[in-house]
Amino acid sequence: MSHCHHEHTHGSGGDGHDHDHDHDHAGHTHDDDVTPAIQSSLYNSIDFDAVSTLNESEPDAGKRVLRKTWDERLDTTVQLESDSDQELIMFVPFAGIVKLHSLLIYAPPDTTSPRSLKLFINRTDIDFSTASSTTPTQTLEIPLVPAASRPEAIEIPLKRALFNNVRSITLFFEENHSYGEEEVTRVWYLGFRGDFMKVGREPVITLYEAAANPRDHVSLVPGEKFAAGGSRFGA
Repeated sequence: MSHCHHEHTHGSGGDGHDHDHDHDHAGHTHDDDVTPAIQSSLYNSIDFDAVSTLNESEPDAGKRVLRKTWDERLDTTVQLESDSDQELIMFVPFAGIVKLHSLLIYAPPDTTSPRSLKLFINRTDIDFSTASSTTPTQTLEIPLVPAASRPEAIEIPLKRALFNNVRSITLFFEENHSYGEEEVTRVWYLGFRGDFMKVGREPVITLYEAAANPRDHVSLVPGEKFAAGGSRFGA
């Protein structure tokens, strides 16, 4: 896809390892026992000053969305919106080494909501000229939450074995739920869950408010959750 907006890289070269390209698709299920998303939040581990976003309609909109706290997650007055087409790239560095468990996202319940999301770890060279041709660490398919549902953030689990030594993560929002009909992609909230390890020290494990068991599902937090399946999203 050709972009008329200004493209730039986050640095030169990439030190991440390529992994098999796999997709996760969400199905629908019910469960009242949902671990609160605020547990093991990596909010304080993000280097916000170094966050950058490509193809955002307003400067620093991506950074402002990422700076929202959990309590501010449903505030739609601040949003990240794509500019020239539906694609967005966000580079998120951390203040140390982290183990990523899941991604939290809140987006409009319409066709501007992101659908295909590619994740790259420890890469500083991902832009629109390389994102489509580089094998991502993991590819996610984000479900569209019906407008009739109670507004909440969706938690999408990651394959933890692939996200054990993360210094930075690049998110490539490739397509939205319009299937080519809508050129604007919107995101209202983004967050990460996992463990933070200070560089050069013993791992510091985040304290949990309650015991949490790893779950292979996409869930509303709190409320309904979507069970992850294996349907492949076409390239």
